[in-house]
Amino acid sequence: MRSTVVETVTSVHHWNETLFSFKTTRKPSFTFENGQFVMIGLEVDGKPLLRAYSIASANYEDELEFFSIKVPNGALTSKLQHLTLGDSVMISTRPTGTLVAGHLTPGRNLYLLATGTGLAPFMGIIKDPDIYEQYEKIILVHGVRYASELAYQQAICEALPNNEYFGDLVRDKLIYYPSVTRESFRSPAHQQRITHLLADEVLSTELGLPPLCPSRDRFMLCGSQAMISDTMDILNSKGFAKATSRRQGDYVIEQAFLEK
Repeated sequence: MRSTVVETVTSVHHWNETLFSFKTTRKPSFTFENGQFVMIGLEVDGKPLLRAYSIASANYEDELEFFSIKVPNGALTSKLQHLTLGDSVMISTRPTGTLVAGHLTPGRNLYLLATGTGLAPFMGIIKDPDIYEQYEKIILVHGVRYASELAYQQAICEALPNNEYFGDLVRDKLIYYPSVTRESFRSPAHQQRITHLLADEVLSTELGLPPLCPSRDRFMLCGSQAMISDTMDILNSKGFAKATSRRQGDYVIEQAFLEK
């Protein structure tokens, strides 16, 4: 079994009846790249029960944060959702994952495309000052079914733009585009699936950006397997190349999650 440490829960936030997030203490020796994931879990019936979770905090923050769905009969989430302050959580000591900026070739615009809790790794990435130095625009698209699932809006729209160290870069470069598919929200364009926003160039038109182009645009994808698969097909058809463990590319996915 991979090495784990025990951390203490420092806060818990329930976004709605299906989503929650929590923070834990962080050992000073624990390091990771923004966008990576770890195995977290609990001891159940005397044995460790671990699942992969992307880290939603940035690599310079003092605490670790995780964003999760609530699955009533889920082996782990049925227990995690009842965490309270002071509880203990097991966390693997070796973060890993392909959803990191280093897997992309240089470009001008970075599109972060997430559905549901796929937003988690991107929360760490948009808190990274270095990413704003690498791109002219960072476009964060979060697709959900209901508006109540649009977690972290206050952090994205208020806290980050007012960050004392790099808030000016955030205000100039970060574009947040939420989309809700099962109820009325803002405008018709904000009620479309991510695949429709890309395939029909709705997103670039809405944002006043040029049509998608492999020479200029880069993508990170995280969310449902259906979204990732369909989006990959769209990007491939437009001439974008997928990054691999051996070669940088125009877009990158979390390979470990897709292959489960």
